[in-house]
Amino acid sequence: MKITIAMDSFKGSLSSIEAGKAVEAGIHRVYPQAEINVRPLADGGEGTAYALTTGMGGEWITMEATGPLGKPVSCSYGIIRDSQTAIIEMSAAAGITLVPEAERNPLHTTTYGVGEMIADAIERGCRKFLVGIGGSATNDGGIGMLQALGFCFLTKEGKQVPYGARGLSELARITDDNVIPQLAECSFRIACDVTNPLCGEQGCSAVYGPQKGADPAMIKQMDQWLADYAALAKETYPNADSRQSGTGAAGGLGFAFLTFTNAVLASGITIVLDETHLSNDIMDSDMVITGEGRLDGQTVMGKAPIGVAKLAKEYEKPVIAFCGCATKDAVMCNEAGIDAFFPILREVVPSEEAMKTENAAANMSDAVEQAFRLLHTFKR
Repeated sequence: MKITIAMDSFKGSLSSIEAGKAVEAGIHRVYPQAEINVRPLADGGEGTAYALTTGMGGEWITMEATGPLGKPVSCSYGIIRDSQTAIIEMSAAAGITLVPEAERNPLHTTTYGVGEMIADAIERGCRKFLVGIGGSATNDGGIGMLQALGFCFLTKEGKQVPYGARGLSELARITDDNVIPQLAECSFRIACDVTNPLCGEQGCSAVYGPQKGADPAMIKQMDQWLADYAALAKETYPNADSRQSGTGAAGGLGFAFLTFTNAVLASGITIVLDETHLSNDIMDSDMVITGEGRLDGQTVMGKAPIGVAKLAKEYEKPVIAFCGCATKDAVMCNEAGIDAFFPILREVVPSEEAMKTENAAANMSDAVEQAFRLLHTFKR
């Protein structure tokens, strides 16, 4: 029996690989000779860089960068040396969790550290980038990132504009004379699961500004500044299109990537499945196992387990999922390709007890064992 396991992380409890190894242990109690391949999985959100880097045999780079408030922060990203690939989460340097709630103000928060991470990876030889852009604290249109890469965003007096969205209010000219030369050799795949344009009622300022600390007056100002920035960029960069789906992601970082770099936007799970070549393992398997911490109606809206299930069904493979818990509407997952799913909790316990890594791993292995004992009964 050949089985491919691709589990999403159980946030706060098990990493993708830890969950997969726990599944493997449960299967081997029933089928000791089973050929099992544990693959990394993520959907482009928090933890994607670590899951892919460790699962693909890469190395983890830790560096100091400029944080969202302009102060140094320690951040990490992954490198896959063989393919000269860097795997970056923008939230590592510009995430909202790095900003205390009382200090959240998108007029001042910057993406400069994201550019520093990219520049560091370029210096280490990377030319291919996978970038997750969820969880931002910023609304600067990505100009901070671009400044760190050598672009000049200048005031009327010829000085670099200040950090944050307020910098856009002073922007008069954009130049690229000092851009890192190797940037032209780089390609970027951006994990982006939002469709917001840069400006307007569905733009980044209006939709995401409030959670980043913006009041109604600031939202109106920032939206106009971003529109002016996009119009200025369009004069020199033909790819500038503020109406394009996803340009409003991460406070306009999507616009910056699409306009100033060789970038494409794609759903996080699509990028992960492509880059890990999961289809190669699935086509050679008898069964596929996936799962996440919570299966519910939202799982079918592009989350990792459904991405795996859809891929498996292209090869007509059965799919079983294991989860920490399942809501009533998780039955929608059955219609989306998961043939059966099983919550792993065996008794009522406090959530902090259930989420301890050792307990979650034990519960996973035990639940998987019982499911495969049932399978074994019918295979006799």
